[in-house]
Amino acid sequence: MGLPLIQFPMDPLLQVLLLFAVIIIASKAAGALSSRLGQPAVLGELLIGLLLGPTLLDMLNWAPFTEHELLHGLVKYLAELGVIFLMFLAGLETDLKEMKRVGTAAVLGATGGVALPFLLGIVVARYIGHYGWFESVFVGTILTATSVSISAQTLLELGKLRSKEGTTILGAAVVDDVMGIIVLSLVVALHAGQSGAASTPIWWIITKMVIFFVVGVLLGNFIVPRLLRWASRWQGSEPAFAMAIVLGLLYALAAQAFGEVAAITGSYLMGVLISQHEDLRHTITEKLSALAYGFFVPVFFISIGLEANAVEALQANPMLTLWIVLVAIIGKVVGSGLGVKVVGFNMMESIRVGTGMISRGEVALIISGIGLSSGVISQQVFSVMVIMTLVTTLVTPVLLRLVFREPAAGSP
Repeated sequence: MGLPLIQFPMDPLLQVLLLFAVIIIASKAAGALSSRLGQPAVLGELLIGLLLGPTLLDMLNWAPFTEHELLHGLVKYLAELGVIFLMFLAGLETDLKEMKRVGTAAVLGATGGVALPFLLGIVVARYIGHYGWFESVFVGTILTATSVSISAQTLLELGKLRSKEGTTILGAAVVDDVMGIIVLSLVVALHAGQSGAASTPIWWIITKMVIFFVVGVLLGNFIVPRLLRWASRWQGSEPAFAMAIVLGLLYALAAQAFGEVAAITGSYLMGVLISQHEDLRHTITEKLSALAYGFFVPVFFISIGLEANAVEALQANPMLTLWIVLVAIIGKVVGSGLGVKVVGFNMMESIRVGTGMISRGEVALIISGIGLSSGVISQQVFSVMVIMTLVTTLVTPVLLRLVFREPAAGSP
């Protein structure tokens, strides 16, 4: 009697098990191959996601995967958890003393990295894409975004996250996030006002941001370490680690729901607060790394490719796409680089900071989705923004490795 064959369509649970088994092994294998070729593992993980997505193989439409809505939703939310955990880890690896030392550089780097891409994006969309002013301004708004998760992962691999440039990149990304949200809120509010829709006053949005950071830091300094040490005395398995996960998730929730900033900013802030207590930092980092890198982070990197069709995005408007990608890269390198050079960074250090700000990642996709759903940008512009996001996300690890490459021994 022969062995029974797998029947299609499979039970939804079996589809979930198969999908995530494929995602994790593909991510790890591609990351290992990328490392053997001398590139960051994250580059291989992003590329394999692109190949598995609708650009080439369109894995989620294969015969076993009939529960499309369920699977898309699971990948999306687990990927969002992945980036939240990744930024939590980046916060745990942050040297706050060094960040305070480069605080001015972070602010100026973020300011340049927001202003120049914003202006270049408006010019390109208006005079090359021939879009209206609101749509052009929103294109500039999307280009202000920085997704530091890709840079943080690469800098972790290179052992440079706690360097002067790495700390400046992380600090600038937090400031960039706040500036970007203010610009986004302003543009959407103006568009809503023009169309007669109700909108939240800008002053109230900024007030909520300030309240979130002030309250978040105060609570973190006085309550978080006590909670974690109290939880460590509980009976059961890993109570302190579980409490750290709860606090990271609550800070992420509060950041987006009440602070008007991205959820990843909240989890990053929690990581930074815990990092000030070496005994807690070491234990939580070790356990969170196993959880995040074993499952959630691979899902995040693969999901970027699964959510995009690079072919359609390129066909939408190839000339505009090319210009948008160019100004997206140049705007961050030059804008952020000049910002930190003003405060004494040398040329190579300035280029490193600017390069670390290039990746747009999930932040740009979120802003683009807001623009599309609110009617500020068209589907065509959205497609162009998707390819810009993919390119900047893919090139950032490669460029970071290049600019952080140590000179050969004996070279001048």
